[in-house]
Order: sequence, then structure tokens, then C-alpha cells
Amino acid sequence: MTFSLVARCAETGMFGMAVASSSPAVAARCAYARAGVGAVASQNVTDPSLGPKTLDLIESGLDAQSAIVAIKKTEKFLEYRQILAVDRLGNTAIHSGENSLGIWAQAEGDNVASGGNLLANDQVPVAIVSGFIVATGHIGDRLLAAMHAGLYAGGEAGPIHSAGMKIVDNVSWPVADLRCDWTANCPIRTVETAWQVYKPQVDVYKQRALNPSETPSYGVPGDE
Repeated sequence: MTFSLVARCAETGMFGMAVASSSPAVAARCAYARAGVGAVASQNVTDPSLGPKTLDLIESGLDAQSAIVAIKKTEKFLEYRQILAVDRLGNTAIHSGENSLGIWAQAEGDNVASGGNLLANDQVPVAIVSGFIVATGHIGDRLLAAMHAGLYAGGEAGPIHSAGMKIVDNVSWPVADLRCDWTANCPIRTVETAWQVYKPQVDVYKQRALNPSETPSYGVPGDE
């Protein structure tokens, strides 16, 4: 019911994750990223606890592959789960349990990993990885380009209704956490529309948190 990617920008060190599904509010359960650590997707009969647990292991010093191995040793019902991870060096790892739903597949490249279940075909993750690698610009632009590539390659077997994108940089909170929790239209396009509005303001919102005295005008009545 889901296809996603986790990725690292080799130039900036930013991490991001994007996901889409026929289920409602998919990003609320599946999207995890931590500044300076990595990004994780936990999906397919989802256990949301696996996202933070995998990031904790990476933050403790494990690479992505070792973190996934550790999760497989300690957690139950991994035969039902898909977990994707990328670490601070761009290493990637994927676990897809044998009980993943429908047509499931996975693919990896430098600084990026993709996986999905109940897919239209097994080439969707390959298209997503390729889409991220060839895309340019901000990691948010590249994540969305990759998701569109996956959708163009067939996407999910049925219609998708929710999507999300999370990006972390050099602060403790996500610098972007955009979601479409339900729509009869294309949720990836809805998230993309929100991103085009939000992208020019990312640095300003960060600065407001770090030092509001150096923030540009808020653009509200009475502000100078």
C-alpha cells in the first residue's frame, strides 16, 4: 500500500524522506528523519516504533546496514515489515519481510534507498532511485521528482490518497514536514504545491527559531 524513499544530500548533509500510499495519513506512521543522523521509512503493516529505534541505533554509531541487522535481532514480526534506512555517510540498507503485501520490491543507490509494497510492478523502486539520482536542486525538489518518477513507473497497484515529505538539516527539528493526509486527487502533487510555497521560507522559519531579532519582516500589520 506504500512506496517511499529515504535519501541524503551529499552536498549539504540534509536528510529527507518521502512516501505515498492508498492509506490515510501515511507520513504520520512511516516518515522518520533526524538531523546529523539519517532517515528511515517504516512501512507495510507498519510498526511506527521501528523508525525511532533504527535512528537511535544509527546515532549510537552503527551504520545503516548494522542498524537494520540489530533491529532484525531484537524486534518481533519483522516478516511483515519493510524498513529503509540511510545514514550520515550515505550508506543505505533495506529489510523487506517475506510477508510484505502484494508485489513488493526495493532498490538502492548512492545516498538513496526506495521500497514499496502492493506495487503495480517491481520496477517502481528502481525508477524512484533513478529519479532521485538524476534530479538536481534542493533535496526537497529531488525527493518529489523521485516520487513522480515512481508514480510514472506505475506506483501503487491502486490509487494513492496520502503522501508526505520530511526534511532535516542542522537543527533539532524538521525544516520541512509537509503532508496530504487524504485526497481523491494526487497527494504527491498536493505536497509539491505546498513545497513550492514553503521552500522560499525554509531558512526564514529556521532563523526565527534561532534568533528572531535577525529575522526579516514578518509581513504582518504593525511589523517594521
